[in-house]
Amino acid sequence: MAGLLSRLSMVIKAKFSRLLDRAEDPGETLDYSYEKQLELLQNVKRGVADVVTAKKRLEMQTNTLEQSVVKLETQARQALGAGREDLARAALERKSAVQQQLQSLDEQVQGLESQQEKLVASERQLSTKIEAFRSQKEVIKAQYSAAEAQVRIGEAASGIGEEMADTGLAIQRAKDKTEQMTARAAAVEELVEAGTLEDFTSDQTALDRELSQLASQSQVDSELEKMKAEIGAGGEKKELEE
Repeated sequence: MAGLLSRLSMVIKAKFSRLLDRAEDPGETLDYSYEKQLELLQNVKRGVADVVTAKKRLEMQTNTLEQSVVKLETQARQALGAGREDLARAALERKSAVQQQLQSLDEQVQGLESQQEKLVASERQLSTKIEAFRSQKEVIKAQYSAAEAQVRIGEAASGIGEEMADTGLAIQRAKDKTEQMTARAAAVEELVEAGTLEDFTSDQTALDRELSQLASQSQVDSELEKMKAEIGAGGEKKELEE
């Protein structure tokens, strides 16, 4: 049972593969692949845009924090000048915390810049490959169309195409039926003449036709003898006159 199911599965797969092969259009397949590559390129471009956006947002935060550093340092100097060392210390502590944030932001910005450079390089490479694929795709489609047209022309000229094959079979069947009908007509005619078959379209029976044939033969013999007698009598009369 397992062997039978295995064979059945193989047959189904083979037939399905053949159907897919007939249904597959290389031009459509190439166009579909090209569209998928364009979608991938668009995803890469969106990735680049997202990275640039994130980097710009971090740069804006960096600018804000840098301004905070300058402001806090100014406040610390003002507090120290006013004899408020405690306020000056608090301002410098906040300045230190902001500078640590700036350092972290700088590292993040550098990471985004590196990622952006990689994505841009990947985008360029992918764009080049897609453009090369597009050119190759059009060449292959043109070659396939030319080959397909050549096959159709060749099949039509040689009569091996499906439509021409059907036409050839129809002609052969018509010839066979014509020969069969001609042979049957000849056989029926021969049987009718031999008296094996009666002509139901006539009111005469086979016996009537035979008697009629004998009467006709007898009449012919009688007329022949009469002509011989007339010719013989004419010859004798001519001899007497001489």
